[in-house]
Amino acid sequence: MRKGEILTQIEDSGLVAVVRAENADQAKRITEAAMKGGAAAMEITYTVPGATEVIRELSAEFGEDLIVGAGTVLDPETARIAILAGAKYVVSPYLDEETARLCNRYQIPYMPGVMTIKDVVKGMECGAEVLKVFPGELMGPKVIKAIKGPIPQANLMPTGGVSIENVGDWIRAGAVAVGAGGSLIGKPEIEGYEKITERARQFMEQIQIARNE
Repeated sequence: MRKGEILTQIEDSGLVAVVRAENADQAKRITEAAMKGGAAAMEITYTVPGATEVIRELSAEFGEDLIVGAGTVLDPETARIAILAGAKYVVSPYLDEETARLCNRYQIPYMPGVMTIKDVVKGMECGAEVLKVFPGELMGPKVIKAIKGPIPQANLMPTGGVSIENVGDWIRAGAVAVGAGGSLIGKPEIEGYEKITERARQFMEQIQIARNE
């Protein structure tokens, strides 16, 4: 799958499920539950024990039916390991230029975390076609319009603070997609994994409603 195709699929879906879990098995169960709810992209964070194997197994099992990415990637070494395991995109909480170069070398989308106009411009100059506005809860949906005022060509994906209740506001403000972690996953060991499926469906519904307005 080419870089442009991966980005198009993520943008078409509009939802990236940020998977944080206590172990590999839980991460896979979260992924499967979110898929049932319509989520097409999974960000397996490197806070998950055995994250590389989770990426490898999900990529092998679902192939192009699931866009498996690596999250909380702090350096190019981790990015390369994830890419070789099958990660189709790489997400970082901040911009790391060496990681950007590594991802460009493999033609893998790199989505660095940004907070300022300077971050956005620097990320775009490093080849990042989608920028992760993080942490979103510190700024709210209005930051998307604020950034896209002077830089309308920026493709922004807020993560952190995105919920079913406000996802429509983020999309209407101009976000190309959103990342959702805790608000999507909740506490599956207490609530059950069916809740993840239900919330994923609600996220997808609200995204489509906002896009159709």
